[in-house]
Amino acid sequence: MRTWKIGELARRTGLTVRTLHHYDEIGLLAPSYRTGSGHRLYTADDVQRLQMIVSLRQLGLPLQEIGEWLSRPGTSAQSVIELHLARLREQIDAQQALYRRLGAIAERLRTAEEVSAEDFLTMMEMIAMYDKYYTEEQRQQLAERARQLGPEAIRAAEAEWPELIARVRAEMEKGTDPASETVQALARRWMELVQSFTGGDPGIAKSLETMYEEEPAARERTGLDPEIFAYVNRALR
Repeated sequence: MRTWKIGELARRTGLTVRTLHHYDEIGLLAPSYRTGSGHRLYTADDVQRLQMIVSLRQLGLPLQEIGEWLSRPGTSAQSVIELHLARLREQIDAQQALYRRLGAIAERLRTAEEVSAEDFLTMMEMIAMYDKYYTEEQRQQLAERARQLGPEAIRAAEAEWPELIARVRAEMEKGTDPASETVQALARRWMELVQSFTGGDPGIAKSLETMYEEEPAARERTGLDPEIFAYVNRALR
């Protein structure tokens, strides 16, 4: 039966001997055999368990939770590897989405004479928030929508939004009835811009609204908050 000494196992796995000692001490990975002089000997089953530990560590689980996970009925090397694969796929998708968004930023740099530091900070904030509030499928839809609209249409919409938001807020603060023709016209234009951005997808529209409701930085930058969303929704109803 093939066995591995602790030094060999450490060398092959990139772990330290001290780490393997610690795993033994806390009962996470005890070697199946010991020599008469006390040297640890690891079997193929021990190696398989170690691989599960390494995968779960890469997924961010603390050692105590890894021990609990491995003690669950039905936990196998395959189930842990499948979990690791799923997480890696998520990370790859996120990296691909980031690649596409950075490509869009590069296009803006190519077409604009100057991009300020504030523009870069805003972009980084939006990247973080898009990752949080939009699914990968939604991000792909938005990227395709941006490609369809083109940079000129996007810049025109970005320029129009602040003026429209200010006009809606002014009517809201005056107490104008949402059913009035003035607010109705503003609400119709609001929805036209939202549908232009979302392609008419209600899920993306909801994610957009949730982002502005929950992110102070987004609200401060745009003036969009739960009150103005509620006012526009009353007008739309």
